[in-house]
Amino acid sequence: MMKIDMHIHGIMFVNDGEEKNSITRPGKDTFATAEYLRIAYKKLGIEKGVLLPIVSPEGQHRIISNEENYRMVCDNPDLFDWFCCIDPRWGNNRADTDLGYFIEHYKKLGAKGIGEVTCKLPFDNPLVKNMFYHAQNFNMPILFHIGAEREPYGLFDYAGLPLLEKTLEAYPDLKFIGHSASFWAEISGDCTDDNRAGYPKGPVVKGGRVPKLLLDYPNLYADISAGSGYNAITRDKDFGYSFLEEFQDKLFYGTDICAPKEYEFFKLADFLENGLSENKLSKTAYNKICRLNAESFLLSQS
Repeated sequence: MMKIDMHIHGIMFVNDGEEKNSITRPGKDTFATAEYLRIAYKKLGIEKGVLLPIVSPEGQHRIISNEENYRMVCDNPDLFDWFCCIDPRWGNNRADTDLGYFIEHYKKLGAKGIGEVTCKLPFDNPLVKNMFYHAQNFNMPILFHIGAEREPYGLFDYAGLPLLEKTLEAYPDLKFIGHSASFWAEISGDCTDDNRAGYPKGPVVKGGRVPKLLLDYPNLYADISAGSGYNAITRDKDFGYSFLEEFQDKLFYGTDICAPKEYEFFKLADFLENGLSENKLSKTAYNKICRLNAESFLLSQS
């Protein structure tokens, strides 16, 4: 079964394959292009990815606009779907700004959701709540990055994710997709302010907030992309496979490849495939996480 990548960042090729005037992260590449992603996807058995623009300036070396990702989809309809992204400070930078104006525009262009939301504002900031309000009105799911206080970007929440829980309660008809180190560290009950921004190691302790919130709130989903998602489900392999099995209806496969050489994210595909071959992960769960959940989710937004 070919996978769907629910979390990818990409930029346009220009001038016969040479990316023009794009700044790189210090000592690293810039974002991957469609041609690079085709190569990676062939190796990973991925049919299609969901492009996530980056429109907020915090912690970024390059903005990826909605318009750029929309053009990528138009040029590569076989390879990509897309979310638009909204910064809650757009427009009048006020809590009563009609963000629906932006959301409606991009939804008409085929955007299937909003994300990756990375602005450095708390979940309960009036501007952020305004974004949630309009997203719910337009039935546009939100894929968010949670950041701890010391991190450069991401919607802010405290250890234990109390603001996220209040948000899930306040917007029950809005689907949320969780992501980031500070989100996935909460898979374990021993998550603290000291380790939540990194990749905690060792056995998972019962009482993690992420499993609890996934159980209690039908509108919370999660993608297992990047080193954060991979670390969460592999730090304690037996727990990881059990977690994947339990929440098979609420999880999405993803890579979060941000640069052409970031092939370390291939490990996630290996972990899932090994679990299937070793009978630690059912074929039903494997198929849902790798493709069927995303396929159904995207179709429901068409």
